[in-house]
Amino acid sequence: MKTGVAHLPLHHGKAPRWLFERMVRLAREITRCVVEEFGAEELLRRLSDPYWFQAFGCVLAFDWHSSGVTTTVCGALKEGVRGLERELGVFVCGGKGNASRKTPSELERWGQTLAMDTSSMVYASRMSAKVDNTALQDGYQLYHHTFLFSSQGTWAVVQQGMSDETKFARRYHWLSTGVENFVCEPHEAICCNATGPVLNLVAQESGPARDVTTELSRRPTEPLIEELKRVRELSLPAHHPVADESFQWTRLAQSLAKAREEHPQDFEQLLSVPGVGPKTIRALCLLSEVVYGAAPSFHDPVRYSFAHGGKDGHPFPVDRATYEQSIQVLHHALDRAKVDRSERISAFRRLSAWLS
Repeated sequence: MKTGVAHLPLHHGKAPRWLFERMVRLAREITRCVVEEFGAEELLRRLSDPYWFQAFGCVLAFDWHSSGVTTTVCGALKEGVRGLERELGVFVCGGKGNASRKTPSELERWGQTLAMDTSSMVYASRMSAKVDNTALQDGYQLYHHTFLFSSQGTWAVVQQGMSDETKFARRYHWLSTGVENFVCEPHEAICCNATGPVLNLVAQESGPARDVTTELSRRPTEPLIEELKRVRELSLPAHHPVADESFQWTRLAQSLAKAREEHPQDFEQLLSVPGVGPKTIRALCLLSEVVYGAAPSFHDPVRYSFAHGGKDGHPFPVDRATYEQSIQVLHHALDRAKVDRSERISAFRRLSAWLS
């Protein structure tokens, strides 16, 4: 349940080299402690918890109020476990920008190295990104995608999108044990500073719209385009996100033709078709709602904010149970960490400051 908001603006630049090197070392030791004490699957579960992830970033000394904590913490974690992957049973792929697009090839290389079938993970990586860019259209363009998995096959995704308009971030957490269906309530958590009406085709209530949208994609292309053109001349529902959009009919026709060629059997297969992007899905949803009465959800699925709260009740009262749990988990991990005494003392001071 969403309980409050903390504003997290984009901070330009990057962590200083001296700081990032120490973040890598501390991330490595905390990871080793958590895995040794609780196992690799528990580490992935904690990273999929937005509060724990944010607390992890704080104890590594990165700006708590910056959207950059996601990319920097994931980067430090990837570097921290480098060379220890087999010992820990934890593997980290992807990252920011170009690194995110290399995730499938990284997974395939690990599969060859470990003699492990990673094809389902490659699919999970691609589908989680496709869902958050196409099936959940909230105005945040993905630019960061980190895929983590254990030697037991459990996986987690931490990916982030940025709003070009507001310059604020939205972070998406996935955990394989919580994904029963990629296109129906698949997220472990979604964090953001703001909410609003979005096209949410992964909501439970969007089931009829997913079915009708898939059925429409199997129909001949030309009649669909003509139907869309007629619908555009109607007085459309004010809440619909495509009401004021001008489609490029030639490109849309090409995408619809590709979808029909693939003949998807369900909405997940439709999303998997190359070339089927947000505009194609919006066009099909428009027909689904206006012509066939199968309306998608416009409910924003954000459930978490990025902070524990404030002592003066702003932006919301302190969640003491979560706060204490975060501190105790990290205190225990730090107490076991094999890092320089000065770095450990510095980290303990930051934890203690949270209590004051």
